[in-house]
Amino acid sequence: MSFEILVVEDEEDIRSLIAGILSDDGYPVREANGSAQALEEFQSRKPSLVIMDVWLKGSNMDGIELMDVFKKTDPDIPVIIISGHGTVETAVSAIRKGAYDYIVKPFPSEKLLITAKRALEAVQLRRENADLKGRSVVEERLIGRSSVICQLRQKIDRIAPTNSRVLISGPSGAGKELIARLLHDKSDRSSGPFRAVNAASMVPERVEEELFGVEDETGVTYKTGLLERAHFGTLYLDEVADMPLETQSKLLRLLVNQRFQRVGGQNDVQVDVRIITSTSRDLEKETQLGRFREDLYHRLNVMPLEAPPLMDRREDIPELVTYFINKLTASTGLPAREIGDDAMAALQAHDWPGNVRQLKNNVERLLILAGGDPSQPITLESLPEEVSVVKNTPNAQESDRIVSLSLRDAREHFEREYLQVQIERFGGNISRTAAFVGMERSALHRKLKSLGINSSAKNAEATKSSSE
Repeated sequence: MSFEILVVEDEEDIRSLIAGILSDDGYPVREANGSAQALEEFQSRKPSLVIMDVWLKGSNMDGIELMDVFKKTDPDIPVIIISGHGTVETAVSAIRKGAYDYIVKPFPSEKLLITAKRALEAVQLRRENADLKGRSVVEERLIGRSSVICQLRQKIDRIAPTNSRVLISGPSGAGKELIARLLHDKSDRSSGPFRAVNAASMVPERVEEELFGVEDETGVTYKTGLLERAHFGTLYLDEVADMPLETQSKLLRLLVNQRFQRVGGQNDVQVDVRIITSTSRDLEKETQLGRFREDLYHRLNVMPLEAPPLMDRREDIPELVTYFINKLTASTGLPAREIGDDAMAALQAHDWPGNVRQLKNNVERLLILAGGDPSQPITLESLPEEVSVVKNTPNAQESDRIVSLSLRDAREHFEREYLQVQIERFGGNISRTAAFVGMERSALHRKLKSLGINSSAKNAEATKSSSE
């Protein structure tokens, strides 16, 4: 399970009984015999739930005072108070001070388990709500049927359950965080937290505070870092190449023994976290330039994955456009529109330097600005200028060169440019290209050969993918 419970009880037999009931139901449990040990356990790693007696003999603090300390570190930590001398006043006071519930001893084991389960369900609900807020710009699945996407899905399915560290490389906007979330969702950690952070977006001086947390001079935690919040789950570090070198060395120690120290702390914190990283840079080159630790690179790059740029999967664009239209119309109330063949061809021919993210933004802009009858398809004229302009539009010098050609040579020049664009549009699939341009497959092969266009490698890959 992804929840850990701390039991604080001064009577050993009762503490062991409670711990045994919870352990038998599958919960990881830690024990403390008083306030001092409870603070040490809480400091070593924040639990998901605290169950403790209101009266702690021989301790500096009682359960209510101890709960106040815990709540200063994490206001959302659920605490169940138990007591053998329960009164209505004590119960009401505990709830008002932030206790999740109050149980009077002796209690049946079923009562304890039900209360603990409800408290942890509340924790899970808050966690899921936080994750949903973080998913606002992330799609839930990989869209497309191209060979590169099919191969990527297969790799994710194989890697996800292994718990291995993964380094995802690829350009900005290609879906690296989506891949990381899929690896988490398909793993045994799926019920645990998924925490994502972009190293480039953090102030360099505060990277360690964000990752490792902070302790005050008394040793009591007052800020929990991302690593602790990802305990039993996954921490995704985007653009890891932007992490300061000093922080890289501390991250390396974590990867070696799953231990770290908070900023200002003296004691080790041990966690069980899967680390997934991503980068849009060439990390191997960064190590050669001394900007990234080579030993950390090899630790992170256990299982490499590539997020393909959109220009390498152009045949997925129609499906992506349809998906974005359906999603945007459902969330914004904009009328659904169809994309005409000429507009779709232009979308597929565009290089999309911003990849899937840029495509989504353009689809949204298109739905908002496209005029005309909503029942009619959106045509090429409605596309933004950055997309509708053909990428190989001749400049003045090129126009002069074409004018100097004979009609036969000019026609051959046009056919070569046209067929190259169409082959790229259909991801190298000769059968689909031939069907679109209105030629027999064998005739298209002969035409490509006569024009000096080599499509054999792409076609073989596409054929292999379609046969799978």
